[in-house]
Amino acid sequence: MAKRLLTLRVNGRDHELAVADHALLVDVLRDALQLTGTKQGCDGGECGACTVLVDGAPRLACITLAASVQGRAIETIEGLASSGRMSALQQAFHEKLGTQCGFCTPGMVMAAEALLRREPDPSVEQIREALAGNLCRCTGYVKIVESVQAAAEGVR
Repeated sequence: MAKRLLTLRVNGRDHELAVADHALLVDVLRDALQLTGTKQGCDGGECGACTVLVDGAPRLACITLAASVQGRAIETIEGLASSGRMSALQQAFHEKLGTQCGFCTPGMVMAAEALLRREPDPSVEQIREALAGNLCRCTGYVKIVESVQAAAEGVR
């Protein structure tokens, strides 16, 4: 199995790792870096549970080769908290009950984070569009959308 030395910048920290050429980003994050907030759901880019940000844009870590993101800024759900405190978006998901079982939540939060960075006052339609690649089997998405709206209102 061919390996390569890879330097990844994850949540503002550089990591140098020897990884297989075919290693997926989700596996490197979860197994090598112990960042288990990124969930492994469908393994085919269909559910969004593995959504992370790469240079600020949502990316499905289960279909992204780790080598393809060398030198780029990767953010996981763990990177949103600061000094042990949840981000405004994470807090809004908590307060507005935007999570049920919680499995999809990291992917939902990361997709919503990307939206709020580019559009701080999104419409309901923009929120739904930004979250369209993320599946939740527990809710009707109403509380998730309300959570994103609450976070946007708190930022204003």
